[in-house]
Amino acid sequence: MDRPTDDLDHRILAALHARGADPRVARVACALSRAGEHGALWLAAGLAGAVVDVPRRGAWLRATALTAGAHLVGSLVKRIVRRPRPVHVEPLVRTAGRHSFPSSHATSAAAAAVAYGALGVRGVPPLAAAMCLSRLVVGVHYPTDVAAGAALGALTARAGARWVKGGVREVQGGAHD
Repeated sequence: MDRPTDDLDHRILAALHARGADPRVARVACALSRAGEHGALWLAAGLAGAVVDVPRRGAWLRATALTAGAHLVGSLVKRIVRRPRPVHVEPLVRTAGRHSFPSSHATSAAAAAVAYGALGVRGVPPLAAAMCLSRLVVGVHYPTDVAAGAALGALTARAGARWVKGGVREVQGGAHD
């Protein structure tokens, strides 16, 4: 069944995917896509934060769990919706599955941006945005897949942000996690 957004989805994807014709852009987009597989980049970043930032270790672990949980939610929604991946562009990377909606990469990226942002990390949102964009450049998602994934990740992490920040207040108050 065609949706009113299908034509626009196809055209935006084709335009962004065309940017992957530049080998430099393709290399970066492919690297970001590989790093984001199964939320690996974001989970590793959260665990590294827990190792390095000992006073807020509990908060980092909660933020990492929240990011993993958002990724899981996105993966479950994907299994329910079962939207096929784009076929009108040649993908630059292999994918772990056949389904496209929502983008799990975008879900975990947005969740990490919100969850780690609650800990004051400012570099994650631009990297998360680049990760989302990479999924279009490599041709494995429609823009609506990425937008839905990002919204799902941000909302999931926002719902748990208070839980993450609870550890920050405890550390500031003198108690440790």
